[in-house]
Amino acid sequence: METTVTEIAPDVYRLSTYVSDADFLFNQFLIDAEEPLLFHCGLRALFPLVSDAVARVTPVAGLRWITFGHVEADECGAMNSWLAAAPRARVAHGAMGCLVSVDDMADRPPRPLDDGEVLDLGGKRVRYLATPHVPHGWDAGLLFEETTGTLLCGDLFTRIGDAPALTETEIVGPALAAEDVFGASCLTAGTAPTMRRLAGLAPAALGLMHGPAYTGDCPGALRDLADAYEVRFTASQRK
Repeated sequence: METTVTEIAPDVYRLSTYVSDADFLFNQFLIDAEEPLLFHCGLRALFPLVSDAVARVTPVAGLRWITFGHVEADECGAMNSWLAAAPRARVAHGAMGCLVSVDDMADRPPRPLDDGEVLDLGGKRVRYLATPHVPHGWDAGLLFEETTGTLLCGDLFTRIGDAPALTETEIVGPALAAEDVFGASCLTAGTAPTMRRLAGLAPAALGLMHGPAYTGDCPGALRDLADAYEVRFTASQRK
């Protein structure tokens, strides 16, 4: 295995590892700023590969923020490995997730984030967006890098298989095909409205955790995904 590095927006890097045994991509995102930020810690077993990839862009010891979408092994499994390698780093996560999980799990006290709160990284600004149960996890949340319009959207648009680093090819179809296999997304009355809220940000790029970085019609893709999940939610209520 190898971890590839691609700049998907100015100073925003996709760190991607394809695990052939699982036929699945695992992506992290590095925002290189005065206070560098990593979104997704990755699995513990992938830490050597991913940390080597980070070091191609910026010294690992200089990382300031360690973040992720929700508590799950591929999102935060290597959290404490990163904290050990970056002495000044601090985990930043949603306030609810810190209260119920990360306060206990992290080797250093985390920085809780409220919905809409902005971290000024120095040259880059990330806004925390609480998205409970979207696509899954009580503590779910995403990050929006405001200066480049990049939405780091975690498990939204998950697809099976390898993928190019960047694409403008539609991403909704592969996401729904993966949903048919995994059934990983929560179907609630809030699912579609939350996705439409994200579309309202008018992102210029979508950083998928399990797929390519998308630079096509990002608001349109989010609205189309919202519509598809709304149909599924409505159908579930009739059963």
